[in-house]
Amino acid sequence: MSARRRHPRTRENRLLRLLARLEREPRLDPVAETLGAGIRSLPLGRARDVLHGTWLGHPVHPLLVQVPIGSWLSAAVLDLRKDRPREAGLLVGLGLAAAAPAALTGAVDWAELNPPHKRVGLVHALSNTAAVALYTASLACRATGRTRAGRTLGFLGLTAVGAGGMLGGHLAYRQAAGANHAEAVPHLVTEGWHRIGALDDLPPGLPVRRSVDDVPVMVLRGTDGAIHALADQCSHLAGPLSEGTVSDGCVQCPWHGSVFRLSDGLNVRGPAVAPQPAFEARVVDGQVEVRLRGQEEEEEEAGEAGEPSEAGHEHIH
Repeated sequence: MSARRRHPRTRENRLLRLLARLEREPRLDPVAETLGAGIRSLPLGRARDVLHGTWLGHPVHPLLVQVPIGSWLSAAVLDLRKDRPREAGLLVGLGLAAAAPAALTGAVDWAELNPPHKRVGLVHALSNTAAVALYTASLACRATGRTRAGRTLGFLGLTAVGAGGMLGGHLAYRQAAGANHAEAVPHLVTEGWHRIGALDDLPPGLPVRRSVDDVPVMVLRGTDGAIHALADQCSHLAGPLSEGTVSDGCVQCPWHGSVFRLSDGLNVRGPAVAPQPAFEARVVDGQVEVRLRGQEEEEEEAGEAGEPSEAGHEHIH
């Protein structure tokens, strides 16, 4: 008789269990909501989108945090050598100067997240605040000649930065904060036209939800007869655009206020930093069909190679 195969026991490690408890901790919500409301009320104007990273195509915060983290890590290397105290102090100061813009971009992003994200993000911010306080004290000690105390405080600050970085990684990769939640759409929607229902079933001026290859799609029949279709789940945090408001040729996500242009899905206002996948639309025998934008070029190339072209269809853009 063959030996019974034994599988190793797999358990979620203690750190992940603690983080899962943190995500579900409602006692952090009053503080998070108060801080979030304060950040959202800041009169930043168009600068808010700059801080989100709509111009860059992804959040700015991960880019800016490289400067303080890199500076402080480099200072720690010099502190271990103990022969470059002045240079180590300069790096500590550079990290402190760069921490402010990095913190501002992170705060603006954090204020537009869901409660589980905000709970983790709040502790992330506290860890980084502790790091800034420790490095400020470290710099003061170095400036007054207490180099040994400055080094000790610097190493403690680096520990706090490491804890904050781990929490930031959990936010970004485990909870997908800042990720493009519509990125998979072009990989899920098959090529060609897809019938989504009768034209008469689309109420003029009101967005509705339909499905293409099990992918939710927001469809809008404009009062001028034009039909627009975008991926329904907002690229920011997958909010339902079909439940949003439409004005000035755009749709606004009901969850966090991101605004997308109906004609091509461009994100004209954050917090979303990625556009929405957009669809072409046409009417065939009273039925609405949609095709993912970008696929028409592939089909045109195929038609030039000798495939029959489509005729007799009314395209509505």
